[in-house]
Amino acid sequence: MLGKSKPHIFALSLALSIIFSVVALAQAPGAANSGTATSAGAAANGPAKIGIVNIQDAIIATNEGKKEFDALQQRFAPKQNDLKNLNDEVENLKKDLQAKQDKLNEDERAKQVKNLEAKQKTLQRNYEDAQNEFQQAEQEVVNRIGGKMLTVLETYAKSNNYSVILDVSNPQTPVLWASQGTNITKELVDAYNAAAPVAPSAPSNKPAGAAASRPPAGGATTPKKP
Repeated sequence: MLGKSKPHIFALSLALSIIFSVVALAQAPGAANSGTATSAGAAANGPAKIGIVNIQDAIIATNEGKKEFDALQQRFAPKQNDLKNLNDEVENLKKDLQAKQDKLNEDERAKQVKNLEAKQKTLQRNYEDAQNEFQQAEQEVVNRIGGKMLTVLETYAKSNNYSVILDVSNPQTPVLWASQGTNITKELVDAYNAAAPVAPSAPSNKPAGAAASRPPAGGATTPKKP
């Protein structure tokens, strides 16, 4: 029940899922009137400057992202422990029933089976409730930080004469190969930290077995641009 496919509190399938498709920034109408006529004209007349970014990694790497995801982990740690304890109880009941089944009469066996099934249903229900609650809380963080990051991305791209920025955090991205020089993930994180200064969260004493604060790739939606 509590197996982890990827590091996280509940191993939830969360992350950004679609591409930040073609962002025609340097060639946007009105660029000449915004004081960027020279750079925009150069971008239009020369080869298009294309960059790639892993928005998922960028959100997590910002000071704000680290602080928010660490807070989420601490917030849901008690529920994780409760689920682990309940799961251990279910596993012990299974082992006990298996060890004693030849010695139990029909009524005793039926009683233990009924008790086990009730515990399993409670575990499944509690797990799904905690998963849904965590997913919603994490999506709120992704939307909040991701929305602000889109604004920072637009400013950065215009300032550096990019014609197109592609998000490669999604496995379905059409980008098959790109040179490392086109990856602006770190630069975007630095720009975000400068635009939205947040003190990094202090190191916390995580419980044994606590997962890293990182949303694994999967089903979260792309943050909406404000």
